Amino acid sequence: MNVFYEESGSFKVGSVVSKNDASLQVDTQHGKRAKIKAANVLVEFTGALNDFLPAAEALAAEIDLDFLWEVAGGDEFDVQVLGAEYFGHTPTATESAALLMRIYGAPMYFYKKGKGRFKAAPEDALKAALAGVERKKREQAQIDEWVAAMTAGELPDAIRARLMELLHRPDKNTLEYKAFDAAARAASVAPLRLAERLGGIPSVPDYLMAGFLMEHFPRGPGFPALPAPELPDDLPRAEVAAFSIDDAATTEIDDALSVVTLPNGHKRVGIHIAAPTLGIAPDSPVEKLVFNRLSTVYFPGDKITMLPDELVQAFTLEAGRDCPALSLYVEVDADFQPVSFENRVEIVPIAANLRHDALEAVFNEETLAAPGFGPDYPFKAELVWLWQFAVALEKRRGKYDPNRPVQQDYNFAVEDGRVIISTRRRGAPMDKLVSELMILANSEWGRMLAEAGIPALYRAQTAGKVRMTTRPEPHVGLGVAQYAWSTSPLRRASDFVNQRQLVAMIRGETPAFEQGSAQLFGILRDFDAAYSAYLAFQDKMEHFWCLRWFSQEGVTEPTATYIKEDLVRIDGLPLRLRLPGLPEQLVAGDKIRLAVVRIDELAGEIELRFLGKVGHDDVVPVDEVDDPSEAEAVGAPSHSGHG
Repeated sequence: MNVFYEESGSFKVGSVVSKNDASLQVDTQHGKRAKIKAANVLVEFTGALNDFLPAAEALAAEIDLDFLWEVAGGDEFDVQVLGAEYFGHTPTATESAALLMRIYGAPMYFYKKGKGRFKAAPEDALKAALAGVERKKREQAQIDEWVAAMTAGELPDAIRARLMELLHRPDKNTLEYKAFDAAARAASVAPLRLAERLGGIPSVPDYLMAGFLMEHFPRGPGFPALPAPELPDDLPRAEVAAFSIDDAATTEIDDALSVVTLPNGHKRVGIHIAAPTLGIAPDSPVEKLVFNRLSTVYFPGDKITMLPDELVQAFTLEAGRDCPALSLYVEVDADFQPVSFENRVEIVPIAANLRHDALEAVFNEETLAAPGFGPDYPFKAELVWLWQFAVALEKRRGKYDPNRPVQQDYNFAVEDGRVIISTRRRGAPMDKLVSELMILANSEWGRMLAEAGIPALYRAQTAGKVRMTTRPEPHVGLGVAQYAWSTSPLRRASDFVNQRQLVAMIRGETPAFEQGSAQLFGILRDFDAAYSAYLAFQDKMEHFWCLRWFSQEGVTEPTATYIKEDLVRIDGLPLRLRLPGLPEQLVAGDKIRLAVVRIDELAGEIELRFLGKVGHDDVVPVDEVDDPSEAEAVGAPSHSGHG
């Protein structure tokens, strides 16, 4: 006796050696002894063991599934009964096995109900299943076509249209992803390298921008239609001539300054901050936009503003306009010591917008050291006095150090695809003047809010770590007891929130955010995360443009300043790199010469080789380094240069 049985999804045959009610011992067609369950036996037969399966398989291939499905009808059936109807006679063992093979292999047509019992699938379900099979065939054919095109070096239009999505935020269920992934695996390259090979990344900045926008601006950087702000018309007008100091490209002018001599000989310094909260109602669509975007995003060549241009223009402190502002007035005595503070919500006339490029030429260390403080220029008297006041404020914070090494700030401009990287000395008079007065305003307003018991968003630094908090805590790096960002409400949600709180404090109103406000904690959390992400993107873009600068300027042997261990800073760029294998005798501050080995802009990598110290002829050849593989390294930025 032989048996035809099913095991682990496969059909097999065997010659019975012994059997009982639950199991059988059989010798398979391959000569192996096996134990099988009696329930798995489908057909018993006699005759040649090795001929049975091939005969059954051949017959099964001839069975018309559609006709078989029609014959089966809608009721549950026994396979032997169906076999008799289909074949027109009681099926032989071979015919029964063939029928079972065909039915088992067509689960869309027949549902298994028990041993030897099945039910034909309903017509609607069968049509849907067959349509699905056809769809999968068409999809696979499309995938194969795209893979073939990419293998041949062509990028199909459908893949190109979704390429940035495939690289940054792929949906693995799409046909485009399956084809692109298959093509990358076939070519044994990473997806990014395949995209580059196929010409899908003509612009690295655009590639980086696409990833950033998908993550943080999935609906795009544009703005929805928003109602025009209602500017206050009942504010008192300040009797000052205020001026701002900003970069030439700045459109969001948040702060301006004024100086007035008082009858007692003291000076009254006005720190005037643009006041968008006076025209943007709580819970309005514009405020929701502020709390969604959280900050302006800066990067070389462009920016994504927190507020749309028409709203920025309504509140920016533009020259020649009377602008709503939140003002902090500081009375300063002859020794440059603050003696009193006063807050006002008012209209401030803006007399001028001074720009860095024009002002720095006449207002710098050299002119301030010259007789009469150098040549005449607009607001000279105010600027010179404010600089002297700024020095006094720096001393008051305990941060004045005339011997401190000069640090450089770096500015990036992109014109027609070329990057211009310029420097400005950090702590220069213009820089110190603005920063010290903003530190004064942020620290004093933070103190006032704390004393009034009104929560705010503070920046704190303890143990070397800067963090956001809703409670006033020291900022050790700045040397102040508390520091509440309040001077950039057109560019940062933190400053916008703090201005709401300050206006409520000044007017004696209930603040928008009370102590323990869950919404305030939520804004703090979201702002902190977004601000960090935006700065990281700025760093990434600045790093790319630093790499582009090498090829653009034809620099193949840059110089660098040794910092410590394997860390160096490329001269003239905000670029710090790890360079293993440097000589141990180098000391901090040494100038060294390097050779550019390779730059990969897309991966953000640069390989450099040490040549020697500047002014020395003892260049160290690569083969004299302990480990030749350590003579070059892949570098990544450790500081972007922004403040």
